[in-house]
Amino acid sequence: MGQSFRELLVWQRAMQLSLAVYRLTEEFPAQERFGLTNQLRRAAVSVASNVAEGYGRSTTGEYYQFLGHARGSTFEVQTQLALAEELHFGNKQFCLEAEALSEEVSRMLVAMMHKLKKQ
Repeated sequence: MGQSFRELLVWQRAMQLSLAVYRLTEEFPAQERFGLTNQLRRAAVSVASNVAEGYGRSTTGEYYQFLGHARGSTFEVQTQLALAEELHFGNKQFCLEAEALSEEVSRMLVAMMHKLKKQ
């Protein structure tokens, strides 16, 4: 492994996902501030956070587990984005960007998990 989790492409993409979600949710209705806005932001931030925390763990098994948590958070983000889209919250283009990033990160996490399992 490299020197820092910041070198991981999956972490970098997960950070882009968080930024995309923050841009999207800035336009959500004010009454959603403590509802879907907060929920979506927390789930998105959780993806990169779990990748970083897993990277810092002492065993491959722990790392694998945290990557699994991160992948679960991508599904949470995708579900919440689908709800936001149905409710017509936020900019459609920002929503599509966040969806694409969450799907990309999810695929990357699966690939990393398969690689770790083979070790």
